[in-house]
Amino acid sequence: MLVVLVVVIGLRQPLFFSERSQTTVVNQAIPILLLALGQMFVVLIGGIDLSNAAATSLLGVLLAEWLPHMGVLAIVLVILCGVGIGLVNGVVCAYGQVPSFVATLGTLALFQALALVISHGSAITVSNNYGAIGWLATGSIGGIAPGFLIGVVAVVVVGVAFRALRRGGVFHTVGLAEQAAIMCGISAKAVRVSAFALSGLFASLASLYLTASQFSAAPGLADSLLLPAIAATVVGGVAITGGVGGPVGVLFGALIMSVLRIGSTIAGIDPTYQDIIYGAAVIIAVGATIDRRKLSMIK
Repeated sequence: MLVVLVVVIGLRQPLFFSERSQTTVVNQAIPILLLALGQMFVVLIGGIDLSNAAATSLLGVLLAEWLPHMGVLAIVLVILCGVGIGLVNGVVCAYGQVPSFVATLGTLALFQALALVISHGSAITVSNNYGAIGWLATGSIGGIAPGFLIGVVAVVVVGVAFRALRRGGVFHTVGLAEQAAIMCGISAKAVRVSAFALSGLFASLASLYLTASQFSAAPGLADSLLLPAIAATVVGGVAITGGVGGPVGVLFGALIMSVLRIGSTIAGIDPTYQDIIYGAAVIIAVGATIDRRKLSMIK
């Protein structure tokens, strides 16, 4: 799909094959990839995290507020806050027995409100100590932004962990057959909490890159990335019913979403129609990958 999209858009507009356009595609894919990797863990267990994009916006605001006063320590605190946000979501879902859709829909509104209150509804420019995060977006390693390389390294690490660690497949196991996992001695609740904590971790990494690339943070900075991140997850082969998928597919899913975003603009498609494309991609991907054998009735 990725190759076909690149070829079709390139034939329509040859400038898409230029190095500058390809660099833009990669850079646009970075926050989508990071959010989609976090979303992957939650979807693997059969849940969904609707709040991770809003959490990214909130964490970006916190980073912009803290960075001038704390320097590198602000980065550490933002990452810890991201994990903490995920833990809260996980505890509410696993121990409070609240469906992930409802719980994260509620925290989505909460995080948006907190970001507005903390920032007073305006963007916060980052100038002092910008160098602590600026290298993520402005640096270059072999012509590629360090942020993308971090995402690729994360894909490799997660992929190896899934295959090599004795408990690496617990997310898949819980997503495929939670009762069987419990009977095998796996704590399904702990796995659920871990999945949301990892989603929060990747949301914090996305906030670092977005703040660095925009030189500022704003209450709604990452809100528009929720649908592309979910689309990248399911288009990348992670079944919405859980238990199937991996990080390599998510990487390609993020690149596909980025190609659609940049390519549609280059091809002359009105950007206001992009959400239609993302929504259609989600419906098609879910329809193609859902395991109907696991569901007695589709509701």
